[in-house]
Amino acid sequence: MGETIGELLPLAIGVAISPVPIIAVILMLFAPRATGTSLGFLLGWIAGIIAATALFVWLAGITDLGSGTGPSAAVSWIKLALGALLLLLALRRWRARPAPGTEAALPTWMAAIDEFTPAKALGLGFALSAINPKNLAMCAAAGVTIGGAALPGGQQVTTAAIFTILAACTVAVPVIAYALASSAMRAPLDRLKAWLQGNNATVMATLLLVLGVVLVGKGLGGLL
Repeated sequence: MGETIGELLPLAIGVAISPVPIIAVILMLFAPRATGTSLGFLLGWIAGIIAATALFVWLAGITDLGSGTGPSAAVSWIKLALGALLLLLALRRWRARPAPGTEAALPTWMAAIDEFTPAKALGLGFALSAINPKNLAMCAAAGVTIGGAALPGGQQVTTAAIFTILAACTVAVPVIAYALASSAMRAPLDRLKAWLQGNNATVMATLLLVLGVVLVGKGLGGLL
């Protein structure tokens, strides 16, 4: 189980260091319905990670990707394909980065966050974690890694829980910290939001590049 958790760590970090959901939850904390919308977003974010990861654990199980001693060649091919996808996404993000001296464009829905209800925030959190191609690819890789590791059921649940906690922590921490000390956290969160807005494309391109290389390396290592 320890080796599987080690393989999941970079994937969990990849999901966690996602600028857009962090910016979104910070904006919700500054909105009129801060408590309801931020909590709804967090619950949706966690639910999306669990759903996407569990789906691929299940798929790995029913397609018998694991053997008695470890993952099959099919797992390595899937990791290789997902790694290649992340490399393509990294190239796309790098090309889409703003020119020096210009502000990065943010999703248009962020302008309407002040009007979000908790239910809408929950749906947005779920979509960003479970449907967004970058996060879906990493949750898929995590699910295939867990499902292909030939772990007992209890250990599968434990490793999936560890992955979920780590992947969700960067959205959970601002929500919890703001609930405990809203006045003290306002200025640091505002600075973090500004930095993420300015460096969104660069952070994501670098992150996707590193994770893509890791997955391609894991896939090739299992095949050679």
